[in-house]
Amino acid sequence: MTEPHPEPLSENTADVIVVGAGPAGSTTAYYLAKAGLDVLLLEKTAFPREKVCGDGLTPRATKQLVAMGIDISEEAGWLRNKGLRIIGGGVRLQLDWPELASFPDYGLVRKRDDFDEQLARQAQKAGARLYERCNVGAPIIDDRTGRITGVHAKLGDSGEKREVTFHAPLVVAADGNSTRLSLAMGLHRREDRPMGVAVRTYFESPRHEDDYLESWLELWDRRGPEPRLLPGYGWIFGMGDGTSNVGLGVLNTSDSFKELDWREVLKAWCASMPEEWGYTPENMTGPIRGAALPMAFNRQPHYTRGLLLVGDAGGLVNPFNGEGIAYAMESGQIAADVIVQAHARATPAQREIALQRYPQVLKDTYGGYYTLGRAFVKLIGNPKVMKIATQRGLTHPLLMKFTLKMLANLTDPTGGDAMDRIINGLSKVAPKA
Repeated sequence: MTEPHPEPLSENTADVIVVGAGPAGSTTAYYLAKAGLDVLLLEKTAFPREKVCGDGLTPRATKQLVAMGIDISEEAGWLRNKGLRIIGGGVRLQLDWPELASFPDYGLVRKRDDFDEQLARQAQKAGARLYERCNVGAPIIDDRTGRITGVHAKLGDSGEKREVTFHAPLVVAADGNSTRLSLAMGLHRREDRPMGVAVRTYFESPRHEDDYLESWLELWDRRGPEPRLLPGYGWIFGMGDGTSNVGLGVLNTSDSFKELDWREVLKAWCASMPEEWGYTPENMTGPIRGAALPMAFNRQPHYTRGLLLVGDAGGLVNPFNGEGIAYAMESGQIAADVIVQAHARATPAQREIALQRYPQVLKDTYGGYYTLGRAFVKLIGNPKVMKIATQRGLTHPLLMKFTLKMLANLTDPTGGDAMDRIINGLSKVAPKA
């Protein structure tokens, strides 16, 4: 049973402020509100709003949606997928999502503008107070303790914005890769962690109802006299609405990372596709857009002086596959659980002990796995290694089944098969990121 929500002390005061209503922020706010805390959820834009994303959700993200009570039926506009089709080295391999006790055996597809709004509305239903068009600026810092005690914001449309202050003893930064709030609190990005870039667009296509997510490990530009291997990996996700989401991701471990115009690279790759797929300029339904993928805990610590980082703000994108939504939602749930426990403590000192545990829980949960991912990212940044991996690896279905579990982080923690035990064992012995 959900606790009855306390009356807020004032319109601009709460137990917790969550900045950003993406998957991380809305999930955090949902679990906090469900536990009976008074939560302000501040979103700088208004829904629906666009975000750059592949729009494909693995079983890991699907599990989080089920836990939040989101209606993920086909009637509600969700498209299910059965697994991953991997293309590279002249091989086309179709792998179903593994059957596990811990995760469903299907993924989902949905556009981000609509997806994010569903999560934000679910947080509202649980009792969170959502402010849209609320652009958060500087943190409010207590001069005596150095702790964050609220935020300054501008509320309203561009023509009639008003200055507002919001106050709470705890603030959650769910404001994405740029996370101005974290920077204002002195938390800068770690340069020794991998960073990715994703670019994508939509095409009208007969492939829109494909029930497998498609991942291309080799990108070829076939426009010149000689085919040219491009850096990065590509994806094609059918959206079920007459369109395909076509995009590519590239890592900063690649020598070409800073040199190339990634929109042009995407155009070159699409030009090499079979014409009947429809990935041509005249079928494009929107512009090519790009976004950064902050990976492997690239901003730390995840808790300091009353501020907790979740999702992209804390660099929680999986370095193995560029997946961010599942980890945004999971970190939101973890942060909410820590905050709820801290809130129930009697003294500030006891509350602080509980809050200081948050970074350690994240490291225990993902640290070893992300360390393995960083090693993987360095390897595949070398085109020669990538070529050998696709040519040799894709011809071994058993090895690729293992790779799918590893890349998508889909194992049973206990009672799993030999592959699960190997992956879990490697993650345990690896240093905690």
